[in-house]
Amino acid sequence: MLKQGLELKQTQKLSPLQIQTIKLIELPVQELEQRIRKELEENPVLDEDVSKESEDGEAPREVSLSEYKEDDAIPSYRLRSDIHTDKNERPQYNTFSVKESFTQSLQEQLGYRNLTEHQYAVASFIIGSLDDDGYLRRSIDSLVDDLSFRANVETDEEEVLEMLKIVQEFDPAGVGARDLRECLLLQIKHCKKTPEVENAVKILKNYFNEFTNKHFQKIMTRMGLSEEDMKAAIAKILKLNPSPGGQIDDSYSDQAQQIIPDFLLEYKDGELLLSMPRFSIPELRVNRKYADLLMDAANSSEREKKEAAAFVKKKLDSAKWFVEAIKQRHNTLQSTMQAIIDYQREYFIDGDETNLKPMVLKDIAEKTGYDISTISRVVNSKYIETHFGIYSLKYFFSEGLENQDGEEVSTRELKKALQECVDSEDKHKPLTDDELVVKMTERGYKVARRTVAKYRDQLGIPKARLRREL
Repeated sequence: MLKQGLELKQTQKLSPLQIQTIKLIELPVQELEQRIRKELEENPVLDEDVSKESEDGEAPREVSLSEYKEDDAIPSYRLRSDIHTDKNERPQYNTFSVKESFTQSLQEQLGYRNLTEHQYAVASFIIGSLDDDGYLRRSIDSLVDDLSFRANVETDEEEVLEMLKIVQEFDPAGVGARDLRECLLLQIKHCKKTPEVENAVKILKNYFNEFTNKHFQKIMTRMGLSEEDMKAAIAKILKLNPSPGGQIDDSYSDQAQQIIPDFLLEYKDGELLLSMPRFSIPELRVNRKYADLLMDAANSSEREKKEAAAFVKKKLDSAKWFVEAIKQRHNTLQSTMQAIIDYQREYFIDGDETNLKPMVLKDIAEKTGYDISTISRVVNSKYIETHFGIYSLKYFFSEGLENQDGEEVSTRELKKALQECVDSEDKHKPLTDDELVVKMTERGYKVARRTVAKYRDQLGIPKARLRREL
């Protein structure tokens, strides 16, 4: 038997404006500019407002959709996205590297070798298979197969190994190595033959595992070396570069990671002044031609004009949501950043990490009245330029622990104290985690051994045994 019943469900849908705002909030300033440019291309109703004044010196008349008396009433709104009181128009210096890329450098060196067309193709494919750090982490078998199927070059393992040896002779030294041991050996071959170099070669060839685990006493015993000879050999090895590809590609990675800050914080006369540099973000205004078209068609009975008016109205609605979303983004970012500055005022005055208070997303959400998810979107991929450097907004968020006085301190402060303990230790007898707990306690921080181990790992500090030096 079929039964009928009523069920009430409450659903919540986001408006187009809310959707636009959420998407725009997540974008850093560089991506925001691209997004606005895209909207300008796709929506003919929007124009870039090149100047705030017209040629006759008068400010351009803003368009109010209340002027259009259609059956479907459209609320009025400002189409000008005049959200920046101070443009802070500063020149952007996009630092493009004049250096050649890693692959280009190797290909150029390959061109100087007297090779057949077939050999050149094999060697060129090997170069293209190298990782960014200069290593060849693919097997010779897979290279042979790929050369056959992808490059239509028939070869064998012997020829690939022969061409690999040629690539390994290129600068920077160590390129084309298949592991760290081979990379270091390739580099040390170029060093002048001295007793310490010869010892270093023997260590890398015969005692590499012992060397990486810092079993220096075992190496000294087996090789019959004195402590001084051992120190000299290790010093030679430590001067070698474990990532030869980075010598050339550093400039390119810097370019890819170039940052334009979303916020600018200045400290003047005891006051912290926050601004949002506009850079090249365009201001938007309505295209008068389309506005006039809609106005003309408002009271017309012609079908074509009605259709044109409907199209323009749709685009105007889209423009409204987009412009308003930009305004809301600006207000949300500004109020959130201001709340962070107010919360961390002592830190922003001098940049001292010890003044950085424990702070989580919930703290700023409570101050601003925004949802935690909104704060998360604001913080993501955003940067602020201060008088002591450029920082990611995520940097200012950290959990806290209590010190011996019962005061809550930032985990960042704890990490700094831990780093100082390690830096000041006797490298011949490095501190164990238990000893680090004692040192931290002496500094007034109550931390457990597992906490010390956790922070040590996060800081990239190896265990005591691996920090020991001769």
